[in-house]
Amino acid sequence: MDYLDYQILNELKTNARQTASEISKNIHLSVSTVIERIKKMEKSGLIQYYTAITDDAKLGNDITVLMEVSMEHPRYNEDFIHQVNTHPNIIACYYLTGDFDFLLKICCKSADHLEQIHKHIKDCNGVRFTKSHYVLRTVKNIHSSPADLDEE
Repeated sequence: MDYLDYQILNELKTNARQTASEISKNIHLSVSTVIERIKKMEKSGLIQYYTAITDDAKLGNDITVLMEVSMEHPRYNEDFIHQVNTHPNIIACYYLTGDFDFLLKICCKSADHLEQIHKHIKDCNGVRFTKSHYVLRTVKNIHSSPADLDEE
């Protein structure tokens, strides 16, 4: 990765639907070079996929909760991870150090819906206890690490 790759990544993070031509104009590089570098980043796995970011509230998911989950023993982790990966309202899961083993980000429609999800999580083998935090407002939400242009 060099400075030009970081510039291309920043352009894609701003708008992944822009064309290579638009990116080339913005960073003063030839279109063919931009295409070549993007393909190289995709092939290496640096760029994993492209996606659409949706507004949860407009989809009817008015409640966002961060739930900490403590497991009885690590032998239960794989089954728990499987349960998390198959539940559509759990939109992120992080394996942690510290007092809790996992942090889940949950988006759902109502308190009743959250209660159903909470029961599902508590019913998973090995879940010792949970602690939930209602999100009042999202202050910052970027979806991947910044492409640090100072890394040259």
